[in-house]
Amino acid sequence: MAAHAPDPEQSRERALRVLSVATFAIFFQAFMVAPIIPSLASTFGATPQAAGVIVPAYLIPYGVATLVYGLLADRLGLWRIMTASLLAFSILTAATATAQSIEQLALWRLLTGLGAAGVVPLALVLVGRLYPYEQRGRPLGWLFGAMAGGMAFGSTFGALLEPYVGWRGIFLAVGISGFGILLALRASRRELSGSAPAAGSLGALFQGYRELVATARGTRTYAYVFLNSVFHSGVFTWLGLYLEQRYALGPIGIGLALLGYGVPGFLFGPIIGRMADRWGRGRLLPGGLVLGALAAAAMMLDMPLIAAALAITVLSLGYDMTQPLFAGIITSLGGQRPGQAMGLNVFTLFTGFGLGALLFGEALRLGFDVAFGLFALTELALAVGALRLFRSEMPKVGAP
Repeated sequence: MAAHAPDPEQSRERALRVLSVATFAIFFQAFMVAPIIPSLASTFGATPQAAGVIVPAYLIPYGVATLVYGLLADRLGLWRIMTASLLAFSILTAATATAQSIEQLALWRLLTGLGAAGVVPLALVLVGRLYPYEQRGRPLGWLFGAMAGGMAFGSTFGALLEPYVGWRGIFLAVGISGFGILLALRASRRELSGSAPAAGSLGALFQGYRELVATARGTRTYAYVFLNSVFHSGVFTWLGLYLEQRYALGPIGIGLALLGYGVPGFLFGPIIGRMADRWGRGRLLPGGLVLGALAAAAMMLDMPLIAAALAITVLSLGYDMTQPLFAGIITSLGGQRPGQAMGLNVFTLFTGFGLGALLFGEALRLGFDVAFGLFALTELALAVGALRLFRSEMPKVGAP
């Protein structure tokens, strides 16, 4: 008896689940270091600001490398590039455990950022390939929920586990998990290999980038991705130090206080995506920006620890109501080169992440209250601008 052909719906859902797990692991690794910056500074005899360089050392190279991975995937095929990147992530994350100084740790983080940058943007490209625009909110919600979950569990368990297994043990465990995800991904090779590589000269590729930002829709979306990521990374990266100084918390206390970060996206990401598909991204985006601004402003207040933990959760909800929605818009901009469009998106996102960590660290010279206030005012200004700039992002009449 002939074997039944795989159900396309089940196949794409299986691929989505595995890629969500991979996304979770990569963001877990990216954000598990921020809350243990005080501990790493003590271990290596450095200041918190000096130890804090390990965050942008990963994020900025990651963002730059996404441009290359998007181009390579369009030309050589998504399967080859994504699996090679996941393999590099696994090897380099495990190798980070060998670092003997802050400088070596930053170098391994830089190399890992370069190696790991092909997984998440290409997973977003795959959503654009497998799902029509009117149905992308839910699968994008899963991927961004996995990002949020990685942030939440990375920031929490990075701090909780470090006293027991050490920072080296955490890096080894995440590296080993990457190999397991790579094996699971083999079952989705058909979905990841389903499109023909794009051809074209190098000049045509650069022309593609110019076209992506030549329209008003492209310019405003990429600009908001960048500025919003500067805000969220700047605030989040230094929350561990904020909780240590403001509430005298140790690593375990910091981990528990950060538990709410990422939970809204992890639990409600697909629901937020469906809301965007149904009601329009133009209605949700300003609200998400306002929530982020309010959360940062609240941390200027002298409030109980439980209220600070709630503000951290609201900050996360603000992220979940903005960046996934921007990504949904960008999936419709790429045309025949979706890898370029999403590569530019993740480049913009992670470059903003890295720059935000640096800028907030510099603002800390004036104190946490000033830094939170400056970032909150900037995010509030973005919210006001979004009311007009994204008002056209509404569902088409008759769309499901």
